[in-house]
Amino acid sequence: MSNTSPIFNLKAVLKETGLSADTLRAWERRYGIPAPQRTAGGHRLYSEYDIALIKWLVGRQNEGLSISRAVEMWREQVSQGGDPLESMPRLRQQSGFSSMNMAQAIYMPPETGLDSLRAQWLAACLNFNETAAEQTLNQAFSMYPMETVCTDLLARGLTEVGMLWYENRASVQQEHFASGLAMRRLDALIAAAPPPSRPYTILVGCPPNEWHTFSGILLTLFLRRRGLNVIYLGANVPADRFEETLSATQPNLVLLTSQQLNTAASLQQTASLLSAVGAKVVYGGRIFAMQPGLLERISGHYLGDSLEAGMEKVETLLITKPESPKILQASIEYVQTLKGFIAKRPLIENSINEESQPYNVKPEHFSTANLFLGDNIIAALQLGNLDFIDTELDWLETLIKVNHLPTQAVSGYLMSYANVIEKHMPEHGHLISNWMKSATAKKFPA
Repeated sequence: MSNTSPIFNLKAVLKETGLSADTLRAWERRYGIPAPQRTAGGHRLYSEYDIALIKWLVGRQNEGLSISRAVEMWREQVSQGGDPLESMPRLRQQSGFSSMNMAQAIYMPPETGLDSLRAQWLAACLNFNETAAEQTLNQAFSMYPMETVCTDLLARGLTEVGMLWYENRASVQQEHFASGLAMRRLDALIAAAPPPSRPYTILVGCPPNEWHTFSGILLTLFLRRRGLNVIYLGANVPADRFEETLSATQPNLVLLTSQQLNTAASLQQTASLLSAVGAKVVYGGRIFAMQPGLLERISGHYLGDSLEAGMEKVETLLITKPESPKILQASIEYVQTLKGFIAKRPLIENSINEESQPYNVKPEHFSTANLFLGDNIIAALQLGNLDFIDTELDWLETLIKVNHLPTQAVSGYLMSYANVIEKHMPEHGHLISNWMKSATAKKFPA
């Protein structure tokens, strides 16, 4: 059996398994595996066994299983007294971990270096101390390459403050303050970038309703520093506006970013429109790392799970003409259900508010939940798979924590939603109601 001593830090695990940090954290949060230990400073430590487990799950995904089914299979084998890892070679023999690089993988506390600077910057942001935050950034840029500071301090710092908000340990004001400082610094770096030196033009922007712009601006900066002419269009760009700019600028590549399921659906529509008129589309974002099945639904080429992979993908696409991947279309049943849900949505949400009154939840919470869930149902139906909503349901746990709601209020809300769907959509509602009942049973077991 693999060693269970927790000695590997997150960076070592990501390098060994090929996963992105967002994907691994999503697995831990949603499924509880792997279950790393924590240092006194809150940093994750993984064992050899944890890494083998991650590789086992990745292997099942490569065989075509969803991550949820792979986790179920793992737990079934363990509950029956089996060891799913028996057929796998020991980690050190398989991966080449030696005594030399084993020492490099062991966690070192962030007393010096970029980890320390990131912690200082994050603390300054949480205290709304702009001067200290800027001084920390200046120190980091004087010690490390620009790309390293942007990815390992700014990007990771924003991810950490986002997790603090998600866990109700930071306010939305603190998150916005940190984001504002980071964006301002990126804008300054872009303004100072040298003029284009290569004969390529790239459009970068966010699809309709996508307001998270950090990754798009960071990509713009990195691409400009490679001598490329990058036209950044910003957040929430209507699809027809992309097409207008396409005609005016004749770009070699259109790069779209999306972070949420509902904007992945709008990205799908934009990418389809642009591809239909001959544009070469590349896309990326958090949601695609968390839901790899989405890659089969988008007309275009996926950037990858890291900025480094994204840069290489862009360079490849600029000089080659790869075939567009085959796209899975939503079934007729999904299309019919989508039309029915859009038509009945106001009636459904009105009925939900009435049926859920016994749970003593404030009306504004229902309004927020209705908007969130309804938008994600429409997105998943458009994309052709309601299971895509699974990772977004984690937001409901945040709703519980932030507003101190009992778990039964949320599970009751979801079950009421399923019942109302059946009432108002008797012909085509079973697709949604069956999924909702199943998801509720998994997310909030009795």
